[in-house]
Amino acid sequence: MKALRTALYVELRKARASRVLHLTAILLMVGITILAIALTISVNSGDEQVLAKLGPLADTTGWLLLIGITAQVIAAGGLLAIGIAMSWMFGREFTDGTISGLFALPVPRSIIALAKLGVLMLWVVAVSIGLTALILVSGLALNLGPLTSEILLQLGRLLVLVVLTGLLTFPAAWVATLGRGPLPGIAATVVVLVIAQVTVIAAPDSAAWFPLSAPALWAIMPEAVHLGQLATVVIVPALFAVLTALSWQRLQLHR
Repeated sequence: MKALRTALYVELRKARASRVLHLTAILLMVGITILAIALTISVNSGDEQVLAKLGPLADTTGWLLLIGITAQVIAAGGLLAIGIAMSWMFGREFTDGTISGLFALPVPRSIIALAKLGVLMLWVVAVSIGLTALILVSGLALNLGPLTSEILLQLGRLLVLVVLTGLLTFPAAWVATLGRGPLPGIAATVVVLVIAQVTVIAAPDSAAWFPLSAPALWAIMPEAVHLGQLATVVIVPALFAVLTALSWQRLQLHR
């Protein structure tokens, strides 16, 4: 446990000093908020092109419209942005040449890998809170109506959705390790995104049981995914956390 605490402390300090994570967080929160506001205003103004692309959301108004649009954007754009952050956190050790120094540390490399995953998820939680707060402020500024218990519940759904989306990026950590750089991890994130979106479109009836697609389907149709199906998402981080830790433990400086 002492080794894990030490690794978490070091990785947390590295994350706090990282401009990449700071910039990604700002772009993710502000970008999604601006896009959600713009689409909400377009729908309220009767833009037929936007209405045609929203599907079931086209029939909603007020807070439910804003939150629903935000959820859909998170399921796609959020996954890509968090996947890039995950790929960078692991891949930079190779591209910056700092990976060799990790071999001299008393902390096992597998523990360092798990610490990186833990810190990245702390960053995701912080982003989810910031994004939800921005959507709340935006809804109040747009005067979308009173904050009922149902609206607060839906805002809480955004928090959960961002965290679940972050859990789906764990394959990027493993692939970035195998590929020894951020780009393979980013490519893996794109593959996960495509698989999730295609499955939701091609097989909506069974997509809820597929861990990669459950959050995306939940973002579009919350009533179509129950808690048990959503819980299958934990399979992805559990599996790829183990694979990533094992890969880091078996790393060699020269292949």
